[in-house]
Amino acid sequence: MVPYKKRIYIPERFYHIVSRGNRRDPLFRNASDFQAFLHIIYQIYAKYPFEIASYCLMNNHYHLQLRSKEIAISKLMALINKRYANYYNTKYRLTGHVYEKRFYDKVIDDKEGMLEVSRYIHLNPVEAKMVKLPEYYPWSSYIYYRNGNSLAPCYMNSLLDYYEGTTTQKREKYCNAVWLNTANEMYHP
Repeated sequence: MVPYKKRIYIPERFYHIVSRGNRRDPLFRNASDFQAFLHIIYQIYAKYPFEIASYCLMNNHYHLQLRSKEIAISKLMALINKRYANYYNTKYRLTGHVYEKRFYDKVIDDKEGMLEVSRYIHLNPVEAKMVKLPEYYPWSSYIYYRNGNSLAPCYMNSLLDYYEGTTTQKREKYCNAVWLNTANEMYHP
């Protein structure tokens, strides 16, 4: 058996994280599952603060754009995925793997990467034809950018600070940028 490649941990950088359900089975079967996952995020955030620039929870996978300055990404993701797997297996009276394999992670190197990854994440439900507009999807951080209210650990400034103007103007510019050149610039992990 080939050993896993050691993950790179750079505390000051954001990562694009993707985790899929085993055999691409659903990770989230109903609203209470999505809510439970977000609750777990908040519980872990209270103990090990980290920053999420954007997220989207799809039916059989999720995307996080996050940075953890205090603990390694591997440890943070182990906490999140293990706690959610325990919840899921208990709720649905299952045993075994909830996730397909180790989570995907990629270091985001620059401003363009930050914006490209967040655009990809926020447009995921649109690309999957689940909704026509990203603000119609309830399990994504896009709504915080659109409406201006943010709950920890969603850290909007990590993306909004790339724009000039008032906070409202920055939010509007960001939301407009999500739609610009989406056909030409879609990012695929």
